[in-house]
Amino acid sequence: MKKDIALKIGDLTAKIPVIQGGMGVGVSLSSLAGTVALNGGVGVISSAQIGFRDPMWDKNPVETNLRVLKEEIKKAKEIAKGCGVVAVNIMVATRFYEKYVKAAVEAGVDLIISGAGLPVELPQFVKDSGTKIAPIVSSLKSFDVISKYWKKKYNKLPDMVVIEGPLAGGHLGFKAEELAHIEAMNYEEEVKRIISRVRETEEGSRIPVVAAGGIYEGKDALAYMEMGADGVQVATRFVTTYECDADIRYKEAYIQAKEEDIIIVKSPVGMPGRAIKNLFLDQVAKAEVVKDKCHQCLAKCNPAEIPYCITDALINAVRGLTQEGLLFCGANAYKAKELEWVADIMKEFEEELS
Repeated sequence: MKKDIALKIGDLTAKIPVIQGGMGVGVSLSSLAGTVALNGGVGVISSAQIGFRDPMWDKNPVETNLRVLKEEIKKAKEIAKGCGVVAVNIMVATRFYEKYVKAAVEAGVDLIISGAGLPVELPQFVKDSGTKIAPIVSSLKSFDVISKYWKKKYNKLPDMVVIEGPLAGGHLGFKAEELAHIEAMNYEEEVKRIISRVRETEEGSRIPVVAAGGIYEGKDALAYMEMGADGVQVATRFVTTYECDADIRYKEAYIQAKEEDIIIVKSPVGMPGRAIKNLFLDQVAKAEVVKDKCHQCLAKCNPAEIPYCITDALINAVRGLTQEGLLFCGANAYKAKELEWVADIMKEFEEELS
């Protein structure tokens, strides 16, 4: 008899405890997120520059993003057909963060997952709605700050907590020198400490904890579930699916990547990230990248000081110009060997965890 592995987030239920990580720009939109939810998981749309394909985006990026975010949530829910959970990932570092959160709430999104900074004001922006909220944390300290602040100011605790480790893709919540010594960090112990802290009170015992970063196969997920996690977040594995919203050439870059091609890079906003080595990164190192206009993406970005525009770099990549853009990825991207169907991936995780 199979055990009940469902991930319960308040009154939301995902029968398979797998959250598809939010990937921007344009990698995880309605097609991927809706299909993950349809197959019993938590499908996550990334709000990052979500409207870049719209004809009005270049003229009015923020207004266009807000409109398209609502449209993508609606499309994902239609694809999901009432199954699973449809969520959106909104970075705290996003310029006009509050507007994005409120747009997602207005569109009826089930869950908002938020990192790239501490989402200290998030409860205020979802007030009087049914939308659940989940901070992304990388340390016990960051969880303590968020949970204590939310409790004191809003009498609110997270509906779910995502613990993102150093093997994740994209921007990382660690210093560059920490990432250089990943194994020495013994990050599993930090995961256990955070889970233990969440479980300290009766109220906290009902908060699901999800582990993220470097989880590629069912066996990876099982290891975290055995530590006490209620679910896992998986991003890189879903890039090489037929349903992923990125260009086929973007997916092929993952399939062709070798382990030594995956490197730590410095984002224009000063944060370390993980990406696939390519001609673009070589040009960045030589200061040969030309900047265009500002697209109003990150609150703390100064166009006069950055080496390149991260929005342009990510858009080039997702459109298939893989030598002219930034290919963010997780540490295990090199494991991708072929395109897969979302349903098959979800079935693998369900069988391993049951």
